Amino acid sequence: MKDGFVKVCACTPVVTVADPVRNGTEIIKAVKEADSQGALIIVTPELSVTGYSCGDLFLQDVLIKEAENTLKRIAEETAFSSALIFAGVPVRVGGKLYDCAAALHRGKLTALIPKENIPDYGEFYEKRHFVPGTGETVTVEYAGFKVPMGTDILFRAIDMPKLTVGCEICEDLWTLNPPSTRHAGAGAAVMVNLSASDDLVSKRAYRRDLVRMTSARLLCGYIYAGAGQGESTQDVLYGGHRLIAENGVILSESGRDRAGLVFSEIDVDRLSHERQRMTTFPGDDRMPDHMELEWMPDMKETAITRRFTPNPFVPGDDGERNERCEEVLSIQSDALSKRLSHTGAKRAVVGVSGGLDSTLALLVTARAFDSLGLDRKGIITVTMPCFGTTKRTRGNAEKLSEALNTDFRTVDITDAVNIHLRDIGLPEDDRSVTFENAQARERTQVLMDIANMENALVIGTGDMSELAMGWATYNGDHMSMYGVNAGVPKTLVRYLVAYCSDNAGDPELSGVLNDILDTPVSPELLPPDEKGNIKQKTEDIIGPYELHDFFMYYLVRCGFKPSKILRMAVLAFDGEYTEDVVEKWLRTFIRRFFSQQFKRSCLPDGPKVGSCALSPRGDLRMPSDASAGAWLRELDGGSC
Repeated sequence: MKDGFVKVCACTPVVTVADPVRNGTEIIKAVKEADSQGALIIVTPELSVTGYSCGDLFLQDVLIKEAENTLKRIAEETAFSSALIFAGVPVRVGGKLYDCAAALHRGKLTALIPKENIPDYGEFYEKRHFVPGTGETVTVEYAGFKVPMGTDILFRAIDMPKLTVGCEICEDLWTLNPPSTRHAGAGAAVMVNLSASDDLVSKRAYRRDLVRMTSARLLCGYIYAGAGQGESTQDVLYGGHRLIAENGVILSESGRDRAGLVFSEIDVDRLSHERQRMTTFPGDDRMPDHMELEWMPDMKETAITRRFTPNPFVPGDDGERNERCEEVLSIQSDALSKRLSHTGAKRAVVGVSGGLDSTLALLVTARAFDSLGLDRKGIITVTMPCFGTTKRTRGNAEKLSEALNTDFRTVDITDAVNIHLRDIGLPEDDRSVTFENAQARERTQVLMDIANMENALVIGTGDMSELAMGWATYNGDHMSMYGVNAGVPKTLVRYLVAYCSDNAGDPELSGVLNDILDTPVSPELLPPDEKGNIKQKTEDIIGPYELHDFFMYYLVRCGFKPSKILRMAVLAFDGEYTEDVVEKWLRTFIRRFFSQQFKRSCLPDGPKVGSCALSPRGDLRMPSDASAGAWLRELDGGSC
């Protein structure tokens, strides 16, 4: 369970209707397989010991007694496992029958959780056989064990208090007020559901969304095991749907196979962080009391099988990515439209370099002008060549401005920067940060002054990744009157520009956008090489942006410790970067992220576009003088 990852399993064994002995053998076999894969929570379907579709046979003493004996055998023959195992069984108490989840651990029955909501509609007629469970916990004798029975029982893992498990059964999930809501409020981070949901047209997708959104609403992990192969098909088909979700994301899902096992790892540390961050999520002490039972899983490192996308800000699916790009561009342009309308500005100034960020800022500005019905000639695009400007980038800046029909201007700042450097006494051969930043600040001054002349707003071009790294000149490109890219990470910038190219409807515009996409990322503050090509490449200096965006998401958005981020990054970028390289740039990110907060503390306004943001007025109220020491020590193995 290193780094909070807990291996879990949803399994649908092949059942034989009304034959508990054979079903018990299949459940034991499934538990052995799941245990061999390291699963610490194993969930089987509703009434898995007897089969769900027994009908009026549930009124037969023979079936009920053999189910009890079989459950005892399952407990005995799974004593080898430290997992928390859930099996579905009919339990008779006080002359009434309950549809229960039996919780087994280390060879013992530890609790019985009865189904709370008993359906009696459509193809379901459970009220004919079962009565609902209640929140009152009673002690019962069953299968040779004396155990608590009630709907409000939780299971807290010893030595891992963040891992607390709650249970509900099938229909409970579909109701107005599911038991899982109470369980989550009382501290349960993982929910299990033993189910027998039949397959109908579109029901699989509906069920999937129900599980996914429940995990999102409750900030929990959710393990769903549906009845499948072997159930009676007299009137319906049980599809054996198996799902594992975490905070709104499906981690693992079965195909159309109606029996088998699915595995994944639920990150309980992340769930705990999300609940702490969401101030509207109640603390455990503010919810009704539940009975808590302790269980002791083996503490071992969880082998990770779940996939971590190397681009957490960019959807992998083409359709979803295009939809995301359109949504982000709309947020950016609509936000800028509001600022232009509020200030009464009919003109905007954008410094264009021929690079990705200024290109995106200009595309967003053009969209805003179009939505307001303003003439694009009111967009003043300014290229300001100096020592590091190449023909390629300067040419692309001009082509882009012309393709978008803006008011294009060139202001060569070489003489002004030389005079300034001479005035402050910088040696002619000095190529230090002073040499670089003098150019950035001169460009900002030019843009601000043109904006004053034209009664316009200066549109900022810097992106969120640069802000995280502090890769901006203080009071240079760091400053603007509205920063449209402030919430957009560098990895997403590239896809946004590509999306605009694909949907431009103008071969000339698409051509220049594609060439900009192929241009190395550079501030162009140092002279080009002897062939006139870009010499100063940002990622050679501070590291790959795809790594830094990964680090930013999991450090800022998820609050993960550096060693966990390193472990995940090595898996996500397997075959692309070695662990040593990943660790090197992670250390760089941590140092720069902490040391450069003073630049983020005085950011211009700009729209938030995703759940990860750095605005000092909203998402990241971080002191400018915070030390990175604890984070670097944790990476060294010096703290937890």
